[in-house]
This record gives sequence, structure tokens and C-alpha cells, in this order.
Amino acid sequence: MEIACLDLEGVLIPEVWINVAERTGIEALRATTRDIPDYDELMRQRLRILDEHNLGIQDIQEVIATMSPLEGAQECLDWLRENFQVVILSDTFYEFAEPFMRQLGWPTLLCHRLVIDDQGRVADYAIRQTDPKRQSVRAFQGLKYRCIATGDSYNDTSMLAQAEAGILFCPPQNVINEFPQFPVANDYDALRAEFARASEREI
Repeated sequence: MEIACLDLEGVLIPEVWINVAERTGIEALRATTRDIPDYDELMRQRLRILDEHNLGIQDIQEVIATMSPLEGAQECLDWLRENFQVVILSDTFYEFAEPFMRQLGWPTLLCHRLVIDDQGRVADYAIRQTDPKRQSVRAFQGLKYRCIATGDSYNDTSMLAQAEAGILFCPPQNVINEFPQFPVANDYDALRAEFARASEREI
């Protein structure tokens, strides 16, 4: 039995923080794990910026309410569900993800939680464990599942390396250059083809 392990932002949905940056005009919020590999460093920077600009969870959720999954994401996800068990492994937060999960038909999502104070300030964040995407793949492998994983950023590469097959999806050139061992899919048709190839299935 095989499990398709998918990153969320950049694979199925747009980058939330980039959209918040565009809405607020705060350029520094455009940084993602494509730019800063250290996730804790990235999140500490984001929390500091939110405090500096007096932005809370409601401001972010208002931006998310205007967003939709990437074009073609639903159809790709439907194909994957027909052919694999599917789990989304993400460094997003449940407080961000619910509207997207509703639009995508409530796929299984393993991610993190934000710490929100009584005034709606994003006070901190709580990850499930260190390197959670790779650890999740290892756990599935311990249950005798074969994993095929896809993601777009630095924080996905350990998951891709742990899986029996890893695929980069629409990654930036710096990630391609640093991780040439992973095949690259630049659209959903190519992603389906890479999953089929890794699984030796027909599409």
C-alpha cells in the first residue's frame, strides 16, 4: 500500500504569508521556507513583524477568506485519492488551513497550531515535533506503507529524502540547484506522471 504525502502551500494552495504581505504592503512577510530554510528563524521573524504592525489572527484570517486552492489542485488531489492513500504534511497551522480544507473536501492534514492570546495576538507557535514531515513519513514506513512525497521548499527536502520517492513541485531554482537528486514537476500533469512513474502505475 502506498501513501501520497503532499506539502500544502505551494503545492495545493497559494502561500498564505505572501498573500498577507500583498494585502498589508509589508514586504518582509513575503519570506517563506523557499528563502529561509530554518523554520524557527522564519516564524520568529513573522511573529516579530506581526507585533510591530499590530496584526493579529483576525487580520490573517480575513486574507485567507479571500483565497482559493491553486487552479488544478482539486483535480490533481482527486486523482491522487483514486490511486493512493493521501496525507497532507504541512508547516502551516490549523488556524489557517480550515477554509482550504473545506474547499478541498477535508483531506487529512497534519500540521501545527498557533498560540493565540485573549486579544487575538499571535503570541507563539507550537510544532508537533522536530522535522515533523520526515518523522511522519518514517512513522508510515514503520506501518509498512510505501511513501511518495512532493513539496516545493527547503522544509520539504528531508521528507522527500525519507520517502521511497520524492518529487519537487514548482520549486525555485535555488532548491533545484541544491537538491538535483529529486525530479521536478512544474505542473499538475507532470506531477501525476511522476507519481505514476514512482508507483509504476498507468495514468
